Amino acid sequence: MKKKILIKIFGQVQGVFFRAEAQQIAESLNISGVARNLDDGTVEILAEGEEKNLEKLLQWCHQGPELARVEKVESVWQKSTGEFGSFKVEY
Repeated sequence: MKKKILIKIFGQVQGVFFRAEAQQIAESLNISGVARNLDDGTVEILAEGEEKNLEKLLQWCHQGPELARVEKVESVWQKSTGEFGSFKVEY
């Protein structure tokens, strides 16, 4: 079943290729959405796809790429809206 999830990742997560690796993971799991850096130093991911695949992305966010130091991950499940055609990184 398709769902949507908003994920916010705290810690040393900017400047460590978090968004780029999230995009690779998302694309491999057939997930669409967007990853962006926020002004407060966090990374935000808004993603849509099959629930089991979103769970895998969420699990990965707790670790992130090799250089990241994830301190906390918050997530909110939402109804899928079909608003994304692919997974993009906002710069």
